[in-house]
Amino acid sequence: MAMTLVVPGSAQLVAGDRRVGRVAIGAWAALWSLVLVAGVAALVHPAFVLDWVTSPTVLLLARVVLLAGAIGWFGLMVDAWRLGQPLTLGLAHRRAVIGVNGVLCFSLAGALLFGAHLAGVQRNLMITMFGSSDVSGAHDGRFNVLLLGGDSGAGRWGMRPDSMTVASIDAVTGRTVLISLPRNMENFPFVAGSVMAEQFPDGFDADYLNGVSTWAEDHADLFGDSDTPGLDATIMAVEGITGLQINYWAMVNLHGFTSLVDAVGGIDIDVRQAIPIGGLGSDVYDYIEPGEQHLDGFQTLWYARARDDSDDYSRMARQKCVMNALLQQVSPETMLTNFTEIASASSQLVSTDVPASELSTFVQLAVEARTQKVSTLSLVPPMINTADPDIDLVHEKVAAAIDKAEGTASAPRGSASRKNSSGTVTGGSLGSLSTGYAANSAGDLSAAC
Repeated sequence: MAMTLVVPGSAQLVAGDRRVGRVAIGAWAALWSLVLVAGVAALVHPAFVLDWVTSPTVLLLARVVLLAGAIGWFGLMVDAWRLGQPLTLGLAHRRAVIGVNGVLCFSLAGALLFGAHLAGVQRNLMITMFGSSDVSGAHDGRFNVLLLGGDSGAGRWGMRPDSMTVASIDAVTGRTVLISLPRNMENFPFVAGSVMAEQFPDGFDADYLNGVSTWAEDHADLFGDSDTPGLDATIMAVEGITGLQINYWAMVNLHGFTSLVDAVGGIDIDVRQAIPIGGLGSDVYDYIEPGEQHLDGFQTLWYARARDDSDDYSRMARQKCVMNALLQQVSPETMLTNFTEIASASSQLVSTDVPASELSTFVQLAVEARTQKVSTLSLVPPMINTADPDIDLVHEKVAAAIDKAEGTASAPRGSASRKNSSGTVTGGSLGSLSTGYAANSAGDLSAAC
């Protein structure tokens, strides 16, 4: 049994069916060779291994191998017990051997079956969430990903983006700038040459920015065979406003956001002011109290969405603090131990056009981003008049924020502006409506929150 535990097939090679032993030892040696090669590859070129763990084909192969290994090792361990001639032992020793063998059999098989389960969950996540095949290269050395919070509900047609943030990510260092757009922006242009620019050459005056999606869904014939006219139109607007080319988008349904946060075990937030639970058309019935708080998914959703006793721009600052907390606090250990719940919540709540072939790139950039400061820029008052935005000024501010981030990647932490620390403090960010909230325009988001 000890031989089978260390080198499956060795007991059979010595005292049983040698053919079975040779096959088992060959498979064992091949598996360790593969692990050794993968380990060397991970040290030399980590992205190579990331390609493996995001490939549906490789994940299917891994699942089959793990299932076969579980069955085979279980059988070899039972056969090893038989080869040990347990009936020649005394009763006490025989019971002990049976107990040890049972523990080994089910422990080994259980571990491999759990691994096969994780491989299956990961493969299903890759297939259901990352089904796109359209690859978009970096623009001027950066990936620009539009992050949207979808607000669907009674009286709303389709999914209205309630939160819109462009994550502009350095394609080498992972240094990220979060550029947020207010949902109530008006009279903005669309990117030149787009369908929406032809419809609104003088700027969008039919609704707020978050109404672009609904307008496009109502005029889907303008977008040909597109399955996502609302998203297409929103991207045209964001590109026109920011001057950035969007590579990919990702949308989270805010009504199910609680499951995702609960799956990672909640987040820690420094709550600056009591945040109401309720409102948004109903009565406020509770509060998230000020101070260092560990928030579950339900509380995090209200922390990010509450508008009673505050304003839209405070809410945008709080949403950035939530993004930063998720980036900084979700550890690899948390991901591994809660992987099934996270994958299940993600596949149900998140939709994106990031292709599976690009996942290794973004996972590597996410690892790099954890070691860098996150910068922010929000296109809100007092800097920007949301009713009549100065687009040239917006483009200038966006370019300046990105240039500053690229030039200060190694600056010491804690350098975020504290000029708004006096006066009213709302939610998770220092500042006020008249002076601006620190998290909306910061060189270091962690310090601003």
